[in-house]
Amino acid sequence: MISPLPGITTLKPGSATIPFPGIAADVVDESGASVPLGGGGYLVLTHPWPGIARTIWGDPDRYVETYFGRFGPDTYVAGDGARRDEDGYFWLLGRIDDVMNVAGHRLSTFEIESALVDDPKVAEAAVVSRPDDLKGEAIVAFVTLRSGFEGDRAMLTELREHVAKVIGPIAKPDNIVFTPDLPKTRSGKIMRRLLRDVARGNSLGDVTTLANAEIVEQIHEMVETAPTEE
Repeated sequence: MISPLPGITTLKPGSATIPFPGIAADVVDESGASVPLGGGGYLVLTHPWPGIARTIWGDPDRYVETYFGRFGPDTYVAGDGARRDEDGYFWLLGRIDDVMNVAGHRLSTFEIESALVDDPKVAEAAVVSRPDDLKGEAIVAFVTLRSGFEGDRAMLTELREHVAKVIGPIAKPDNIVFTPDLPKTRSGKIMRRLLRDVARGNSLGDVTTLANAEIVEQIHEMVETAPTEE
């Protein structure tokens, strides 16, 4: 429903562009108020459309709670974070659960990961959050560098500044843990749940589905000795 029309919509790489004709989409804040252009928040739809689901089979209350429970019966919550640029184009930031609230700013883990791997020295990156008394949530990045580069304090500073240049100073990771690999399932999916547990000091869950279970303990030890900004 938010997609370019072939031959009509001007594309912007990475953007979902604008809604189809007749689709009323918006980005709202925690109170349900529309966010000005340039801001981010919750992606919602404010009018029904021909293909809208009528219910969840056998569980109508869950349907109402999931899609209309946050902002009222006239606002459908898509479950994604989004922002609109100055042209009104929509940029999806990932699922709501993957959007962090850092000092009142809604930041996507995907957006920060993309900024990190934009640096040619970075091979892979995964971003999670941990509780922070001052900012609400702090940003923790797990980064695998390409061969020939060292994950020292100078590299940490360089990558933080790179993220600030691409997104803004508020998106600078509070911690960067340099690791030779990231925990992945056998299909290659990064297990951010485990990284979140490591960053928050929680007990680790099941790791039997990982293709490289041994890396989790290594990362756990690296968190303790990771370089930090002075």
